[in-house]
Amino acid sequence: MTQVGEGQQAEESAPPIMTFGAPTAGEILAERYELVEHINNDSAGRLVWRGVDVVLRRPVAVVLRYPGGDSATEMLQAAVAASRVIHPNLVGVYDAIDEAERAYVVREWVDGRSLREMVADGPLDPGRTTAIGNAVASALAAVHATGMVHGNVHPGTVMISDEGRVVLADARTDGADSQENDVRAIGGILYFALTGHWPHAEAPLHGATAGHGRAAIPDAVRDASGAIAAPRQVRAGVPAYLDDLTMDLLDAGIAPPPSDVLSAELARLDIPVEDDGYLEPAGPLRFAADNGEEPSPLASVAGRKVAVGIAGLLAVALVGLLIGISILGNDDETPETEPVARPSSSAPATEATPAAVRKLSVTEVRIVDPDSKLRDELGGAEKVIDGDADKGWDTDTYTRSNFGNTKSGMGVWIDLGEERTVKSVQVSLSATGASAQLFAGTTDPPPTSSGDKELFASYKKNPIGQPFEQHDGTTMTFNGFDADAKYRYLLFWITELPPNDRGYQVGVQEITVQGS
Repeated sequence: MTQVGEGQQAEESAPPIMTFGAPTAGEILAERYELVEHINNDSAGRLVWRGVDVVLRRPVAVVLRYPGGDSATEMLQAAVAASRVIHPNLVGVYDAIDEAERAYVVREWVDGRSLREMVADGPLDPGRTTAIGNAVASALAAVHATGMVHGNVHPGTVMISDEGRVVLADARTDGADSQENDVRAIGGILYFALTGHWPHAEAPLHGATAGHGRAAIPDAVRDASGAIAAPRQVRAGVPAYLDDLTMDLLDAGIAPPPSDVLSAELARLDIPVEDDGYLEPAGPLRFAADNGEEPSPLASVAGRKVAVGIAGLLAVALVGLLIGISILGNDDETPETEPVARPSSSAPATEATPAAVRKLSVTEVRIVDPDSKLRDELGGAEKVIDGDADKGWDTDTYTRSNFGNTKSGMGVWIDLGEERTVKSVQVSLSATGASAQLFAGTTDPPPTSSGDKELFASYKKNPIGQPFEQHDGTTMTFNGFDADAKYRYLLFWITELPPNDRGYQVGVQEITVQGS
């Protein structure tokens, strides 16, 4: 297991690091963070340590440099900015401290490997590549929504946990980067995952220079003019849609889309296909039109043109609508044996377009409260799926945030009616400061005290994504679903209540499940 600090290990020829202010194992920083093990150094001389938060008893990563002061200003400012954005695909930043002789950033510890280390074992398959690109784009969309820039997207800062969670670490906003460069870097991530080569050697991202010591990343294959070879030219089996999308993002002559648009497109493509091979779904978002193509209304708004594939999908939907109208209009006059016209397509009949990500219907919800004797908080569960964010289910008001020390938690159980592919679950709350997590299960015990105990004992073995702790927002989004798995039963579980003027209480206003 390797943790990556600012994305790159030190070069073989890196100068020795000064020892004044050097940390030692067992030392406790800020009377809270105990240093346990030195993991590595990055290319800027920052030390990455595994530590323990002795107050909350959780593992942390400590990225430390010395001296502190002015030399650590950019690192600390970037950490403070990053701490304001909470997202399942971003490494959480817990603290940033300057002690003059040294400065350090305390962030979430992720058990896993960086994308650079993972691809060292061989390029990834297209499905895994798309999922990673989707996670990075989703993280950047959250960062960009605040007006900030990440500025440090490359294979060393993209991390994959042992549970499969993809997170982006170590923002480095030094003013020299832009949101556009962040998005273009996703093209580099896709290219690297597919080929094992990094396409930005001539203009590397921070610390990502190819060909230097242990941090070396192989440069992309290039022709005599310096142009990089497309992934399909480097490796067989790369789908055309993913090849086109990657090369569009890397093309300096094509304006990239906003990160939220790219995230939505990668989410649409990140759908498991029940097939041994990789089918090529129509309609990857393209950011340039063929010569002579007239811009569509959408292109004039977004500054791009839309692929023929998306137009094809719209055409298929329109033809389907017309067929439906025709059938309804003919009523009983159409014989049952009469063949129905099908829209023509140049694609092979065996190919299929993956289902679009959409809001999934929920057939049943109920409140799970295994530790309650009165069970007087079970009413109103249906309000969390009624589409009205102004109405929801509320807990009682307690004297302490941990439910008055009377229960381990309580939550909302969700039944999708059948096993479905789930992409995310979004929960809207009435207040900030709550702690909660999401679980999945396969059983449906009776809605009794003993049934709730049985349900929670079973479901807590299968957490989805990372828990939210004293969340500073009112929306929690859980994205850690296995793309190859199907889900029917989910449990949103509240472990800590936020304060109000009467005690501690929270309302669950709306729960939205996205998938296909």
